[in-house]
Order: sequence, then structure tokens, then C-alpha cells
Amino acid sequence: MSLDKLNASLAADVASLEREGRAKAPERIIVGYEPAEGTRGPRYRLQGSAGAYLRMNANSYLSLSHHPALLHAADEAARVFGAGPGAVRFIDGTCIHHVALESRIAEFTGRPAAKAFNSAYTTILGTAITLSGPDTFWIGDELNHNCIIRAMRIANGPGERRSIFKHNSAEDLEQKLRAVPEGIGRVVVIFDGIFSMRGDAAPLQDLLSVIAAHEDRFRDGVVTMMDDSHGIGAYGATGRGTEEHAGAHVDILVGTFGKAFGVNGGFVAGSPELIEAVRQKADTYIYTNPLGAADCAAAVAAVNIADSPEGLERLANLGARTRQLREGLAGLGLESIAAPHPVVPLLVRDTDRVRAMVRGLFEREILAVGLTFPVVPKGDETIRFQVNAAHTEADIDEVLDALGALTR
Repeated sequence: MSLDKLNASLAADVASLEREGRAKAPERIIVGYEPAEGTRGPRYRLQGSAGAYLRMNANSYLSLSHHPALLHAADEAARVFGAGPGAVRFIDGTCIHHVALESRIAEFTGRPAAKAFNSAYTTILGTAITLSGPDTFWIGDELNHNCIIRAMRIANGPGERRSIFKHNSAEDLEQKLRAVPEGIGRVVVIFDGIFSMRGDAAPLQDLLSVIAAHEDRFRDGVVTMMDDSHGIGAYGATGRGTEEHAGAHVDILVGTFGKAFGVNGGFVAGSPELIEAVRQKADTYIYTNPLGAADCAAAVAAVNIADSPEGLERLANLGARTRQLREGLAGLGLESIAAPHPVVPLLVRDTDRVRAMVRGLFEREILAVGLTFPVVPKGDETIRFQVNAAHTEADIDEVLDALGALTR
């Protein structure tokens, strides 16, 4: 047996992606890190390049991954419990750091219970599996992240038991709720808190107002589930995410430790009954290794920092640098999507121009992501910038100066 025949087919698949413009570029390899110095924030060195690059494409919104407290916590936990967990959670793979992390994130999010997964992606899949039954109906936002799209397909089977509402449209959600067929016992409305390609937020107050009117139509009501991976830690007055910003709360909150908190892993927070059902039913929790003790300990340290005066200082600088970039784009006459979140899209609306500008930024030692069709709709071609708390005023000026030169 050989892979010769399969290899030919796989190569044809990749060639098709390349023709359609959907193939990923070769992966750059980070080989070094330079801490902030003077007026300049951190820089990264890449394999094959002599430069030191400003990252404007990192999810590490609070810039905590190099924080001494996280490194110390991870080191101490690894020395006691080892580099990996050694088993799944129900086969003695749970250590004190898993329990501590789940307790801490439940407290931070204002829930009675939480469960940690090895990623937010597996959290969404596992929670969806837990919630799905023969009479469950799913309704999702049209711009939901891939993990939600996959969860709706995997967990609920037939297409007649799911529907999609127009992006952030409470009016269209109302229509989709009215159209839920007879015999449905449970409806789950699922959406992102922050939409990662655009930086805009779900209009929680409006969505929840529409949902409340349909609560009594179904045996188990209408359950709201939000993935706030880009919001938690980085958004709201104290970093509690989209709920805090909107002044409203969903039933089930999913988030990550891999973005603002700078570590790894995901979580779901909600009622004790929900969390026990997840523990019993979620395949992506039960049958795969959990986070290691080091990741859990570092994540607890990160949440503690976020929930402290230092965290508020980092959040304040994150907000200031975000405003600086957004105001700078407007001053250059460039188009963005108005929002206070540190995902800042530059709407270029042309594929070739996006690619040329991303290359131009790279030549100026700035890393940014170009988003073109089919990742975004045709006409919405975008360069996505992500502001981090370690960025300085001089860093943002450098980005704006580069954009000014590239758009003249």
C-alpha cells in the first residue's frame, strides 16, 4: 500500500484552493522575541529575516504571555505535575490546577460553575453536543465563527433543525424564531460576542428582547449561547467582555484563555446542571487530554492580573491605543467599522490592493493579516489590525505612518 493515489488527489485539492484564492500562505516561523524598550513595544524575529517585527495580528490583547507571574506559575505547576496531564479528566487526569481554574473563571464571569477545555473550539463543539437532542433547534448569526458553524452541523444533523439570521439583526432573528416548526422542545440561539473579522459586537439587549417574547413557546425555552473569545478580558470597563459592555447576560458563556489571557484553552460557564451535563456528555471534553497543569496555573495567574489594578492599567492602555489607531485611520481618510474593540479592520475593498498593502507593511516590519474572499464577502476585502496592551503610542504612529505612505 502507498499514498501515491491519495497524494495526487490531495495535491489537486490544494491546487484548487490556490486557484480560488483560498489557500493559506506559507507559515512564517517566529524564532525570537525582543521585550519592549524605551518608546518601542515588543518585537518578534522571523526565520530568514534580519528584521524585528511589530505584531499587529496577535490575539494577545492584554499582552500577558511573557508576564513573570504567568511564567512562574506555569514553571511551578510543571515541576510538580509534569509537562502533560497523562490522562483524560475522568481517568484521574484532573489536578488541583484544573479545579482552581474552573472556580476562578466562574467567579470572573459571574457564573456558579465552569468547565475548562483544551481550546475554545472544542468547548463550542462539546457544549453543542451536550445541548442537542431530537427536538433541539439551532439559530445562528450568519457571520459566526467557523467553530459555531461546525458545531451546528455536527450536533444537530438535519438542516431543517437549524436556521441562520442576518448579521446582528434582531428583526431577522424574530422572523427565524417565529418560523421554528411545531414539535421543537428546545431552541438554542448561538452567536459570537465579538465578530473577529470585523471587531463589531452582538447587540445583546436587542437580541435578548426578541428572544424573551418566545421563551414560553418551547418546553426548555430559548437558550442563549455566546462565544466571547475575543471579548473576555479585552472588552468592557473591567474586561468582562461583551456582556459588561452591553449590560446584559446570556445563559451560556464560552470563552478562551488563548487570547486576552495569553495562555491556552477554553471554557464554558453557566449553571451547575449545565456544567455537569457537559462533563457527562461532551465528547470533546471526555475523550481528549485536558490542559496541562502549567497551562491551568498560568491561566489562573492571568485572570488574577486581569482582575486587578494592573489589569485595569493594561486595559486602559489597550483602549487608548485602539482609539489612537481608529482616529488615525479616520485622519488618513481610510474606512473602518466603528467599534471600541481592539480588532480594527481597514476596509480596502480590493483583493490586489489588500495583498499589496500587506506586503508593504511587511517590508516596513509590520505584521498584519489581509482578509479576502471567501474569508470575507467580495467587496469587503480587509486588513485586520489587532491592538495589544503592550503596544505603545510610537508603535501605533509607526503603523499609521506606514499606511499613510502606502495609500498616498
